[in-house]
Order: sequence, then structure tokens, then C-alpha cells
Amino acid sequence: MCGIRVWLLRIAERSSRMSRLLLVGVLFVLAGLCEIGGGYLVWGWMRDNKPLLWALVGAVVLALYGVVAALQPISEFGRVYAAYGGIFIALSLAWGVFVDGFRPDRYDLLGALICIAGVVVLPCKHAAE
Repeated sequence: MCGIRVWLLRIAERSSRMSRLLLVGVLFVLAGLCEIGGGYLVWGWMRDNKPLLWALVGAVVLALYGVVAALQPISEFGRVYAAYGGIFIALSLAWGVFVDGFRPDRYDLLGALICIAGVVVLPCKHAAE
């Protein structure tokens, strides 16, 4: 896995500012889908009586989330996870809409927008360095 991180860092170093921000965004979304998807599988096993295989696959996907998050070209752990938190909130609402039929209200949407605004502010300068 370290080879993948080195390869991504080389791409980020050679890329324009916009491409690097795009890489950061793609990795945030991929990490979010791993975390939410893995959690959903474990949830299904514990709360909806799905087979044990759901929990086992969920555990693997959750571990993959940690790997994907560590691929970020931003070197500061706290900054990466703080920015990722906003993405996680918005993706969680989207997952609820598309997978569970959840209907967010205006406060859900406003809260997600505020979080996304924070995400845009946190990594921009540092991702471009």
C-alpha cells in the first residue's frame, strides 16, 4: 500500500493546483463511501438480522476506509480528518436518500452545506502546496 501512496504523492507533486484538489476530493469521497458502506453492512447484520457475511465484509470495507484516507497528499492527520468530516456528513445524508429512502429536511441540508463550506476552506491552501 505504501507504493500506492508514493505514486499518488508523485502525481500530486506534478499536478496543477486544480488537479491536486480534485485528487483530494476524490479520495475524500472514496473514503466516505468505504466508511458509510462498511458501517451500513455492520448495521444491517446487527440491526436487520442480515447474515454474518455482511458484518465480515463491512469490517473489511471499514479497514479499507482507513487505507484510502491515509492516501491523502495532505500530510497533517488532523486537517485531513477534519475536512473529511464534512464530506462524511454530506455523503451520509446522500446515502440515506438513495439507499434508505430518507428525506432530509431543510435543517439537514443547511447543516450539510455549512460542513461542505468548511471542507472547502480547510484543505485548499495546504493541498496546493
